[in-house]
Amino acid sequence: MALNIYYDKDADLGRLEGKTVAVIGYGSQGHAHSQNLHHSGVDVVVGLRKDSPTWAKAEAAGLKVMTPADAAAAADVVMMTLPDETTASIYEEHIAPNLQAGNYLAVAHGFNIHFGAIQPPEDVNVFMVAPKGPGHTVRQHYEEGRGVPSLVAVAQDPTGDTLQIALAYAKGIGAGRAGIIETNFREETETDLFGEQTVLCGGLTALMAAGYETLVEAGYSPEMAYFETIHEVKLIVDLIYEGGVANMRYSVSNTAEYGDLTRGPRVIDDGVKARMKEVLSEIQSGRFAKEFILENRSGGVSFRALRKHGEEHPMEEVGAKLRGLMPWLAENRLVDRSKN
Repeated sequence: MALNIYYDKDADLGRLEGKTVAVIGYGSQGHAHSQNLHHSGVDVVVGLRKDSPTWAKAEAAGLKVMTPADAAAAADVVMMTLPDETTASIYEEHIAPNLQAGNYLAVAHGFNIHFGAIQPPEDVNVFMVAPKGPGHTVRQHYEEGRGVPSLVAVAQDPTGDTLQIALAYAKGIGAGRAGIIETNFREETETDLFGEQTVLCGGLTALMAAGYETLVEAGYSPEMAYFETIHEVKLIVDLIYEGGVANMRYSVSNTAEYGDLTRGPRVIDDGVKARMKEVLSEIQSGRFAKEFILENRSGGVSFRALRKHGEEHPMEEVGAKLRGLMPWLAENRLVDRSKN
């Protein structure tokens, strides 16, 4: 299947003229989507519960804020940027009763649509615009005149123009500057979960922790272990981001490159790949989705315990101390919890 990639020239922001877009949620993605759309000239409202601590943050950014139900009732396009575990319940209680035929229901991740937790009426258009980066990056790149590549997909198209509306939305958040790649809900959801679990988040953090522990257990200082297995990861990733793995290998020393090519496959071997396939199978079958939904319905006790255990790892304390010696890292932070 040919890969369709769209850019600003292929998207008409005028498609959203006269339409109100409600962004439900003001977290990492929500704050970026709403602010970027607002600064692109789109009529935006943010949907938040009245006691939300982010209500004041959204208003301080110059945005109109309403309850989720009121925002949905006022909107033609409703974008859900809530956590996956709360999206379905918020949809059922506040969004579904206020959707009208011909409205557009949008999501920033296909999880709830793909696994059937949300089942929109057949007369409602459904699309996805999923930036391939954290919301704080989406906002920063937009402000710098750049964009984050995003995926676009259509699940329901009763009015026949859903892709055009989705492309306009994607252009409004800056994605058209970098590329809007057409896909489908299944592919986005399953590959996204797999990437997060085995490489980008789960695999990478587990690898860094194992490297740190190996050096410390061998008697090396925690500070040196942190620098060599965690802090310098950014330097390597930046080189790969810029020009691929070959670019990184060109930049590092011959010693590093030879060690990469000869020792890397011993660490990440066929056994690791086999376990990755197991993880993928759990995603494809819906087992992970069911486990995650049930965990949160039961109060997230295990989830919170795992999070706390991770936060208490010695490498976090060492990292905080070392970052304190580099005050420039706090300048122009992507994540500023007082604002976003």
